[in-house]
Amino acid sequence: MIAADFLAAAEALPLVGLDALSPGGALLVVAPHPDDETLGCGGLIAEAVSRGRHVEIVFVSDGGASHPASRAWPRPRLRDLRAAEAKVAAAILGLGPERLTFLGLADGGLPRSGPDFDRAVDAITDSARACRAATICVTWAHDPHRDHQAAHAMAAAAALFCDAGLLSYPVWGHTLPAATEVSPGPPRGGRLDISRHVTRKSRAIAAHRSQLGLVVDDDPDGFVLDREMQARFARPFEIFLQ
Repeated sequence: MIAADFLAAAEALPLVGLDALSPGGALLVVAPHPDDETLGCGGLIAEAVSRGRHVEIVFVSDGGASHPASRAWPRPRLRDLRAAEAKVAAAILGLGPERLTFLGLADGGLPRSGPDFDRAVDAITDSARACRAATICVTWAHDPHRDHQAAHAMAAAAALFCDAGLLSYPVWGHTLPAATEVSPGPPRGGRLDISRHVTRKSRAIAAHRSQLGLVVDDDPDGFVLDREMQARFARPFEIFLQ
């Protein structure tokens, strides 16, 4: 299927509860960058926590490349800020810092193979086994960002090693060219009902201030999550693909 048809079908998937997507056990969320976990599955995290499910997050990259031209916020300083923002957002969603793991790989250059890829897979596998994750959630394999694709490959490998289910959450998928081939068949999965967590999720998104244009003011070409994207992730559902 081409992206336009696949994504339209994904937007029409059945509205379901958490147990329909992940029947039980702990969940491990894998985020390519600090903020992807909030955007793509902040509602899932809040819902799982509210049900007493154990949730942990692994952040693969350091997020330090979002504003490469900034002199006031060089990469090490921005990296530390993004980790701090991620901790605030996670706390809003119900997770303490002990539930977060930062692998610290270079933003914008996550590997698809080789020693660094293998070490990241091992780290994700270790986290999944330590918390006895029944499900690993990660960005969609066709998200048009190389880091999102690499993180998906890492999480998919880890899921095989620890016999966990795999769910994918699209972040940038809707920006794919309409005619891009993405799947031989229609999407499987569901739209998670997060209506009771929308306000909490919006507060968590707001915690990622550096990505909303509220911190770094000396890089006009740096990343800013625009209002259209913020509205997309403030809807009362999240899409998860199996």
